[in-house]
Amino acid sequence: MRSFDFAPLYRATVGFDQIADMMDRVLANDVSQPTYPPYNIEKTADDAYRISIAVAGFSEDDLSVEVKDHALVVSARKAEDDGARNYLHRGIATRAFERRFQLADHVRVEGASHADGMLHIDLVREIPEALKPRRIAIEKADGAETRKDVVDAKSVN
Repeated sequence: MRSFDFAPLYRATVGFDQIADMMDRVLANDVSQPTYPPYNIEKTADDAYRISIAVAGFSEDDLSVEVKDHALVVSARKAEDDGARNYLHRGIATRAFERRFQLADHVRVEGASHADGMLHIDLVREIPEALKPRRIAIEKADGAETRKDVVDAKSVN
């Protein structure tokens, strides 16, 4: 795979550092995509989303949900088993994990809940009023009133 240098992009742009950072992350060769734990991302409303992560075997105390630098970081660490159990087959993975999700601008985490072996994280996109589209009223130009005055002046003379 090719390696790209984005240094000229950093010099030529102001305020677009996140785009260049995202391109660096996407094109990184040494980053392998983790597959554990499985997750779903669903759109629950026009500006609302939900991330559901399968966390069977973990309790609320074992899980951590944090937002750092426009990234949602979900991690889990299971307390060490004291060896009192003797498993014949251990198919439920309770190994530690860390899963990162990049959040877009103006997306905030509304809350998280844990039920039936699933961790649900609700996200909301809140666009500030200054960035929302708005309609600008079009008014008549003052030139029409001036023209009327000119016509009236000519009729008097």
